[in-house]
Amino acid sequence: MEIFEATHTTQNPAASDKIKVALAQIAPVWLKREATLQKVADAVELAGKQGCQLVTFGEALVPGYPFWIERTDGARFNDPKQKAIYAEYLEQGIVIEDGHLDGICAIAKKFSIAVYLGVMERAANRSGHSLYCTLVYIDQNGEIGSSHRKLQPTYEERLAWAPGDGNGLRVHPLGRFTVGGLNCFENWMPLSRAALYAQGEDLHVAVWPGGLHNTEDTTRFVAKESRSYVISVSGLMRPSDFPEDTLELAEILENSNDFLANGGSCISAPDGSWVVEPQVGKEVLITAELDHAVVRGERQNFDPTGHYSRPDVTRLLVDRKRQQLADFIDAE
Repeated sequence: MEIFEATHTTQNPAASDKIKVALAQIAPVWLKREATLQKVADAVELAGKQGCQLVTFGEALVPGYPFWIERTDGARFNDPKQKAIYAEYLEQGIVIEDGHLDGICAIAKKFSIAVYLGVMERAANRSGHSLYCTLVYIDQNGEIGSSHRKLQPTYEERLAWAPGDGNGLRVHPLGRFTVGGLNCFENWMPLSRAALYAQGEDLHVAVWPGGLHNTEDTTRFVAKESRSYVISVSGLMRPSDFPEDTLELAEILENSNDFLANGGSCISAPDGSWVVEPQVGKEVLITAELDHAVVRGERQNFDPTGHYSRPDVTRLLVDRKRQQLADFIDAE
């Protein structure tokens, strides 16, 4: 995999203020969970060997985004073709409780590197027969710190994904930074962003299935609004990334261009300037050093949930209970 290393020059000599991050812009082995997890493992190891403290991946990377829906008449109700594709999608989903991410956790622990990874989750507490677009945070000790199920699937995603809950609206300490993340269009949801800002987030990870049209504006806007570093990490998808045994492959390819997802991964500084401009059309590991002193400086004139907030006038209520259909009370 190509490595793109960015330089972000600051006047601060304090090493304790700095962390090195990585963005793994890769394609899945589509609807192949184990093969895609192997690509993820290889990228985590590569980032670890580059001395990174955090590596990030795109939305729904494991086992892949539901690209078939808009290319195969996916809104047709009770259609055998759509049922067959969904059944395979479900079969290849991630069940965290079954240990599907244990290998990634082990590599994270080995290299003392945190991971943000987008997966399709078969949620054990919701019967295991629906899929949630989940952003999983694995800490530097290899422990899963949060699993954020996307609150609102977007447009055709609603034909394959269930709406999530607020349980994963959490942040995590990482060196001097406090890191949090959201899935795709959640990064346009003001209250979801505010829920992370209020917890002290100053390094925001926005994950996308892949698309310059999503990252080139939103990344810098969120950075300016939050006065935080913003990582936008995208997946990649080309016609050649579909395995030959993909269901309805001919129809999918007939209705696809050179890229189904063209990447666009990038990093913005807290003032909205580019640390890494969007990278398009290639699998690449992007690395960059970030400086917490830059965050502190930008908060001098605007801190959205600190001195530039008015909780006596406007406040946000966040329900972080994990939603489930039934609570069972058994006799002792």
